[in-house]
Amino acid sequence: MSKINQLFLEWPKGTIKSSRELRDLGYSSQLLKIYANSRWINLLGRGAYKLSDDNVDWQGGLYCLQRRAENRIHVGAKTALTLNGYTHYVAQEQNAIELFGNTTDTLPAWFTKQIWMEKIKYFGTGGFQYDNLKVFSTIDLNNIPIMISSAELAILEMLFLVPVVHSFNEASLIMETLTSLRVEMVQFILESCSSIKAKRLFLYLGEKHNHSWFSQINQTNIDLGSGKREIVKKGKLNKKYNITVPVDYEE
Repeated sequence: MSKINQLFLEWPKGTIKSSRELRDLGYSSQLLKIYANSRWINLLGRGAYKLSDDNVDWQGGLYCLQRRAENRIHVGAKTALTLNGYTHYVAQEQNAIELFGNTTDTLPAWFTKQIWMEKIKYFGTGGFQYDNLKVFSTIDLNNIPIMISSAELAILEMLFLVPVVHSFNEASLIMETLTSLRVEMVQFILESCSSIKAKRLFLYLGEKHNHSWFSQINQTNIDLGSGKREIVKKGKLNKKYNITVPVDYEE
């Protein structure tokens, strides 16, 4: 079998491959240039190729990014919760695709130049522990395996974005549906998370909705910081968690 036929056979439809990955597979820069000139593959930007006549969306781009072991860019927050089926009963609006990563992770230029960036919001943060892969799950989107946040991580990421991106009420409605979170996973994420606001809000809403898993959380090793956190303007202070919440939540 010729090398180009082998490449076609091993290249998942709808995905992008980096030049680094292709070189590791035995395709030199010179050979890739020949393939591009022959219009068998298309160069999308520095270091990224797709098959000619193939339609690629953001999932295929993210698939390429996630092939690098050191990269932790993933689908997170409300998008991950939606893909996990937890926002089914919450009124839906046209929402962006929310991607998260470490502060050291960056979207490459070839990714950001694609039309799909119109629907992407990327958040690079040091607030979460992404080095442990157990906080993620993998799902197939258009037959492409994509790493996304587990429900336990995704809700913390969503709360991290309250109130700038998501409203308090929307987050509360989604939290209400999270009846079966894994206590061990919740404990790990809360202990490793550095966002005081997100942790306090998570515990407040978990207790507010009287979830059975809440009583099993050991708060001893969870750093909740000090001082007040203003979650909403003109809200009412919840003295237990020292956060301001909508007035009607404290009546």
